[in-house]
Amino acid sequence: MAGKGGSSKGGGGGRTGGSSKGPERRTVQPSPGGGWDVVKPGGKRASAHTDTQAQAMERGREILGNISGGELTIKGKDGKIRDSDTVAPGNDPNPPRDTK
Repeated sequence: MAGKGGSSKGGGGGRTGGSSKGPERRTVQPSPGGGWDVVKPGGKRASAHTDTQAQAMERGREILGNISGGELTIKGKDGKIRDSDTVAPGNDPNPPRDTK
């Protein structure tokens, strides 16, 4: 079986910058106790808790903007993904335009 060995040619399997895991992500989802949480996938607790989904979306965008941007996933009350948003880092004077 080729391709699974320890060959140093091609493949880009080396870890040089630590950025190979993809963009930062946060999810807005209903909180079990009421309200809305902003959570990091795999995290044990919420990054933020708010009363409304709109407040949670705003806070999620703020968090991602502070940490060099990323992807915000928004879930509905039923827990299903209803939207997503790419957040640019900081205050980008020329932000990319969403195609949605």
